[in-house]
Amino acid sequence: MHISTSLFVSPHWHGKDVEQHTKTTHATAPKRRTYRTPTVSHILKDGRIVEMVYCPDEHKTALVVWSEGTSQEVTNVAVSPGKVLVPYSPHNNLIAHRVVLFPSAPCEYGTPQALLDEIRTYIRRYVDISSEFEHITAYYILFTWIHDAFNELPYVRARGDYGTGKTRFLLVIGSICYKPIFASGASTVSPIFHILDSFGGTLLIDEADFRFSDEKSDVVKILNNGNVRGFPVLRSELAPTKEFNPRAFRVFGPKLVATRGYYADRALESRFITEELGGRPIRSDIPINLPSAYQEEARTLRNKLLLYRFRMLHKAHITTDHIDQRLEPRFNQIFTPLTSVIEDRAMREHLYTLAKRFQEDIVADRSQDTEAQVLTIIAELSHTSPTLSVKDITDRFCERYGSEYERRITPRWIGGIIRRNLQLRTHKSNGLYVLQLSDTTKLNQLYERYGVAPSGHGDFGDVATGQP
Repeated sequence: MHISTSLFVSPHWHGKDVEQHTKTTHATAPKRRTYRTPTVSHILKDGRIVEMVYCPDEHKTALVVWSEGTSQEVTNVAVSPGKVLVPYSPHNNLIAHRVVLFPSAPCEYGTPQALLDEIRTYIRRYVDISSEFEHITAYYILFTWIHDAFNELPYVRARGDYGTGKTRFLLVIGSICYKPIFASGASTVSPIFHILDSFGGTLLIDEADFRFSDEKSDVVKILNNGNVRGFPVLRSELAPTKEFNPRAFRVFGPKLVATRGYYADRALESRFITEELGGRPIRSDIPINLPSAYQEEARTLRNKLLLYRFRMLHKAHITTDHIDQRLEPRFNQIFTPLTSVIEDRAMREHLYTLAKRFQEDIVADRSQDTEAQVLTIIAELSHTSPTLSVKDITDRFCERYGSEYERRITPRWIGGIIRRNLQLRTHKSNGLYVLQLSDTTKLNQLYERYGVAPSGHGDFGDVATGQP
């Protein structure tokens, strides 16, 4: 799918107030101005929840207001004197062309478990994924509808070669996420920033390996900043005065991504819950082509999920009593919001097991880093001498790893890695730069982080270094 700026024909594109003059019955009365703000979602100060709905059969949009356990469909919501929220026009190209999907009305679902079972049945009918990931994805769909109750969140990814079902995964699962935004890796990037900022919701990116470096740079910014609230992406835009004016775009929200490979940035990799596709033949009962009926099934589920959002948004909160202490804080930070909506204890434990495996994979990758290699040399030499000069470390490093590098390996370069990358303090003593290794706790943390086996030496003294 190619998204171009021509989609934004609506005068309400930026969500800015549109000034309208109201007529008065008295000729002498001054004109009053009412600012009508197109809105897809809003939480009022009194806690009422406002959501836009779209009925394709009638080609009509409206707002639904949830208050004290009941919902009401309205054409506008007054939020303050002179300011009124209104729905986007049904003629907006993003809505008319199904780039962003909405429910048509809140619908009863019974119990959360019944809704979860219905979601899993829908997924299983059209997508072939493992049973464990089917459960996780069903919970993630629920999570997308109340994600704004949390400050951090993970992403979900399907990874595999072409023909393994990645696009089907995004179409089927994305269609029942909260305000899904369908964008592909070949899309123009600029509109994606605008859609996310104005509509919010769940971003879906197919073929997210990216063909062009500028696309990769911009979309990776969205992925890097979009899992924690409060980190918008700054972009320069041309103002009406022809001046470039930096603008902050909100990119926080759930994301479903399909890729063929992995990202080089390990910090970004740690944000994903990944399903590997293509490891077995696709089930014979999976339809080759999606029937048109799936769209109506998806809309029915979106209607039920809208009611779920109304009922659960203000109740959602972080549950920290089941945090896995074996995980690095970063992994707990990303995975805990999702586990907070999972009532099944076994499924929570399975998700943390996956997180532990992802962490081990990243540690294994780190073990190939230059920092890990330097730590390995330090660990090996530390038990042979109370002082280690950078020259000694460099000589051993060249002997062990020199053939892997095209650059010249110098004591100054190794010293910089020790100081800047590993953040181990140095100071000068008797003409030598000394590395303070008395803090064995920090050193052991580095060993664990980079997957390096410690030397077993119980008491590290000062390690002298010959270069800064």
